[in-house]
Amino acid sequence: MHVEPPPPSRWVLCRNAFLSGVLLLAPLVVTVWAFRKVVDLVGGSFRPLYEDLIPRALEGAPLLWDLLATAVVVVLVTLFGFFSNYVLGKFFWSLAERTIQRIPGVGAVYNAVRQIVATFGSQNRNLFSQVVLVQYPRPGCWTIGFLTNRAQAEPQRRAGAGELWTVFVPTTPNPTSGFLLMLPRAEVVELEMSVGDGMKMILSGGAVTPPEPAPAAAR
Repeated sequence: MHVEPPPPSRWVLCRNAFLSGVLLLAPLVVTVWAFRKVVDLVGGSFRPLYEDLIPRALEGAPLLWDLLATAVVVVLVTLFGFFSNYVLGKFFWSLAERTIQRIPGVGAVYNAVRQIVATFGSQNRNLFSQVVLVQYPRPGCWTIGFLTNRAQAEPQRRAGAGELWTVFVPTTPNPTSGFLLMLPRAEVVELEMSVGDGMKMILSGGAVTPPEPAPAAAR
């Protein structure tokens, strides 16, 4: 036979209600307390600078003036950070860059690395859609290139050689220069390696060879 437990006493109900109220109000109280401390610390520190300027009729609300002073300080700090990042930062970066470029030997290396990063950075990497193999500079000699376009524009049409794909063949180990080739589609061998792996292979002069992708499972 099932016996229902007795209902909780009034003391238990009041205790549970009190604990629920504490749990609900505690975050709000802590937030208000922390906000008040920040306003007192920031706005109160600047109160001697402006309290003589407050009209007598408005001196009865010190918290309001501390709050306004805190807001002004936050805005000034934000403007200072913006100025330092976008004005002073650019100035000192430009100054450091010019200093590095004037150092014999170091300047040439720095410029080469900067050109490589600019060429193969995230903004320009999308220009290379696929890694390909082409025969260059003579038949039977294969080199790695990047397929840049399949579109048929005026140069491809005027060549009169059918569909031509545009391929960029970079030099090694400095891939910022290279050759722009327009080759028949049949002479372009598409590879499965990623553009990043192709870049690593060219930059290393072939010393870094990406692993061959695993063959697809037979259905």
